[in-house]
Amino acid sequence: MRELIEAVRRGDADEVTALLEAGADPDTREDGLPVLCLAVAAYDRPVAEALLGAGADPLRPLPDGSTPLTRAVDGGSHLLTRALATSRIPLTAPVRAEVLARIRRWAEAGAEAGLRRLTGRTGPVTRIRVEDEIGWWSEQLTLGGTTVRDEHRAMLTSMEARYGIRAPFDELAARALAHPDRDHVVWCDAVFTLGRRADEETWQRSLDLLDHPGRPHRLLAADLLLSLILGDGTTGDDPFGERGRELVPWAEREQDPEVLAVLLHAMTHDSAPEIEAVALSFLTHPDPAVRALVPGSVHHPESLTAVLTLAHDEDPGVREAVCHWLAHLRGHEPEVGDTLVALTHDERQSIRLCAVSGLAVRDDPRCVEAQHRVGPVAEELRDDERLLDVWRYQRRREAADGG
Repeated sequence: MRELIEAVRRGDADEVTALLEAGADPDTREDGLPVLCLAVAAYDRPVAEALLGAGADPLRPLPDGSTPLTRAVDGGSHLLTRALATSRIPLTAPVRAEVLARIRRWAEAGAEAGLRRLTGRTGPVTRIRVEDEIGWWSEQLTLGGTTVRDEHRAMLTSMEARYGIRAPFDELAARALAHPDRDHVVWCDAVFTLGRRADEETWQRSLDLLDHPGRPHRLLAADLLLSLILGDGTTGDDPFGERGRELVPWAEREQDPEVLAVLLHAMTHDSAPEIEAVALSFLTHPDPAVRALVPGSVHHPESLTAVLTLAHDEDPGVREAVCHWLAHLRGHEPEVGDTLVALTHDERQSIRLCAVSGLAVRDDPRCVEAQHRVGPVAEELRDDERLLDVWRYQRRREAADGG
């Protein structure tokens, strides 16, 4: 069906779905290949999922001996591969073992070496950065018309976890450290997988890694500890939520600002005098990402004056963090309201909106006049629920006055 082929080529998942619902064959072929292969080659997961949902066969043998699934593995997108591997028909044990072995060969070789092996070509490789819908990134490599992404280590990590294979801590750490960036797909998947283990062994191994002389190792350790502290949001299980205080000795001596920021982020989920003390020591830290995390670590009223100095910070990210903290602070200290009023004059609209919302939630009547300072709302803020907070305040006042 030509219409289906063209819709797949355009990447129009809605049209593909509509055509499939109208009776189009999900295994429609072009040049001897099912259209699922077109979606795989284009890294088009929504279209692939629409085809799979309608019954497209990810294991259909192709003329060159491959299948849509093995082509997805070779292409290197771990989310696309998972979609094909976990579609309606579970993989048999032999197929699963074969797929895992193929992924492991790619993971061990690395994307460029694997690409050269696949194409048999030498010469320069073209590289671009690609991002998924949540902002995780990977590198896409092209040589001689063949393209792969460097996500095979993430693919291996997620597929092992899915099939109940517990990879050793050191192996998962090594995969992450091969891509030392907190937003790289491989790093994120390793941190997510280890964080979900939520066991004492992983906690202790991560603490031990904080003593490593290498910055990437300490950054990974901090990220792992943050993941363990955050817990599994799907079950509410949070066995490490009150163990942030154990990170204080490392935070006190950490010199790298990114590692320190992650440690502070982890510590904000616990409440202890020693956490607050070490956080306040960073009020004038040269890195704004560190300063922005100070308010979230403070829980005692006597520290309020010190934190309020950050409301005048030169960095807008710091001011926004303080504003957000003050907007959620429950108490009747007049200086909180005064500081929020001052922040309604900030140059950044998101801060002005946050400050007005904070005043309204605190039932501060100054929110009504301050609302006008928010100005015409930028497109990215038009659906922000905080825009209704002054209206809610006014309704509460009317109800209290008997109106």
